Amino acid sequence: MDTISFDKLLLKSAFCCMASDGHIDNREIALIKTMCENSPLFKDFNFQAEINSLVKKINTRGKEFISYYFDLLEKSTLTEKEELTLIDFAIQTILADEKIEYSEIKFFKNIRYRLKVCDDNILAVFPDIEQFLEKDIVTKSFFDKLTIQYLEGDELPQFKLISIQNSSTEDLDNQ
Repeated sequence: MDTISFDKLLLKSAFCCMASDGHIDNREIALIKTMCENSPLFKDFNFQAEINSLVKKINTRGKEFISYYFDLLEKSTLTEKEELTLIDFAIQTILADEKIEYSEIKFFKNIRYRLKVCDDNILAVFPDIEQFLEKDIVTKSFFDKLTIQYLEGDELPQFKLISIQNSSTEDLDNQ
């Protein structure tokens, strides 16, 4: 990969998916933390510090932060396995709060557009995500417009810093 380590790109992808609907749900935080803990990519990793660094960046840079993420993803050289792992992190994060907003689907389509893996290979691994891969009128100008539309929509909210405790997911839900 060229400009960012794969673990940081995964976390940034999951974080951006979490924030794409304008709300950070405790179930999304718990899931991302668990995915990081269970992945060998995230050793010697301070989840709370990393996730709050992303919160601060999105709060101060807003849509510029999201645009930078899309550019970073587009310029990254990933293997198909890495792309499928990124898709897994993104989809799991989007599904974590048990509701799928259209803004999340648009955001995922922006991610998908920047990856090289074919839809058949994605569906072989993730057969239940057809709605995320449904075709729009797919041209470069379409995705340029979709990206602009996403970035020009409502202002991004200010997110609270995330406090991670050594507690169960139920405890996170009650905070």
